Amino acid sequence: MFATLPEKFRAHGLKADVRTLLLFRKAMQKGLIKTLGDVHNCLKGIIVKEPEDIGPFTKAYYEYFLHVPIQPGQTLEDAILRSETFAKWKTQWIEENDRDLTDEELVNTFLDQVHLTSYDIKEVINGKEIWDKDNPDLEDDDPVDNESEAQERVLDKMADYSDLTLDELLERMEKVREQQRTQHGGGSHWIGTGGISPYGHGGAAKNGIRVGGQGGGKMARKVMGDQNYFPIDRDALLNDDNIDAALASVKGVIEESAIEKLDVPLTIKTGLKRGGLFIPELTSEKNEELKVIVLIDNGGYSMAPYIRSVQALFRKMKTRFAHDLEVFYFHNTIYDRVYTNERRSQWITMDKLLLHDKKYRVFFIGDAAMAPYELNRQSFESLRAISLKFKKSVWLNPEPLKYWPHTYTIQAIKEVIPMFPLTPAGIERAVVSMNSKNANH
Repeated sequence: MFATLPEKFRAHGLKADVRTLLLFRKAMQKGLIKTLGDVHNCLKGIIVKEPEDIGPFTKAYYEYFLHVPIQPGQTLEDAILRSETFAKWKTQWIEENDRDLTDEELVNTFLDQVHLTSYDIKEVINGKEIWDKDNPDLEDDDPVDNESEAQERVLDKMADYSDLTLDELLERMEKVREQQRTQHGGGSHWIGTGGISPYGHGGAAKNGIRVGGQGGGKMARKVMGDQNYFPIDRDALLNDDNIDAALASVKGVIEESAIEKLDVPLTIKTGLKRGGLFIPELTSEKNEELKVIVLIDNGGYSMAPYIRSVQALFRKMKTRFAHDLEVFYFHNTIYDRVYTNERRSQWITMDKLLLHDKKYRVFFIGDAAMAPYELNRQSFESLRAISLKFKKSVWLNPEPLKYWPHTYTIQAIKEVIPMFPLTPAGIERAVVSMNSKNANH
């Protein structure tokens, strides 16, 4: 099994041999690989050693496991749309769903499924028992807690609703919807996220109804995108519910570069036609270019609810577009260093950060609210140096817009780095601002 795998990855200039295969098989034997997403993550950890390996790895992975060849200069989306694998998947998806999606939305749904990783399910609960005990007329009197610290989604159990008919589920869901007033997560009753309720998304409910968002393991029997059930607010702060909308905005920073290269076969062919007069033939090869640095303020309680969503957004972006992505951390503002780990125990100096290629796009993520004395001369110089080196820099701020005019440090930083809200709509405006700047500066 997978005997030709090392050869495929070597063909893309990557280091892969029998040891790669042995490590991969060992992971399978230990039950670590259950989905294509698990395969991707496992092999990426084994093969990718440097940031420049990510692009070739992605091409090899899609060719080998999904039979999606990516031609030079071709975008991943275009390669998928032209592939037989996607055509077969699309036919099946349309048969099982009653929604009309654009090609872009279909590709995103396809990618969501093929990159989906498995959960460590330790317990399967009878969904019928949950159903019988549940009260469909339960009133929703829980307030929305937007200030609570984000929690990691841990799904160690699954509810199986196979004993219930689709009509029963739809009828009960409508009753629950009529009562629901707030967002919910992690439970078994409401239309929410990350739980074992028969309706919602991101949870573990076999043969339930997925409403909005990303699934929890291809378990749902019906998918609904009706905004009456799951409204997506593009002006809401970044969270699990609108992360796909934010991803669609962030990917707009991709630009193409045309590189002229010698076309040897064409030079020989035209040379022979000229009777041996060989004139070099040049062709343009387009390559997607995307280099991103993310600088995250993870130093206080005010930023805690957003860090995981930000990391998930850019991690998903890296998986989808396979380009250079480097993440660093800071507390409140930047002085003479940025940190390479979340605990801020390891760092690189500002000088080293500024050695990065000027083509990097830089996203600062932070509330920019601090005591005025913290934003001292050294900090201003560091922020200005980053902005001058990386012309395409923006600051994404989760602090509500109404507080910005009353916070001195926010106003001061805005003068150095363009600032936008940390919402899908704000990210879109930030990307438009990035792309309006001259790339040759």
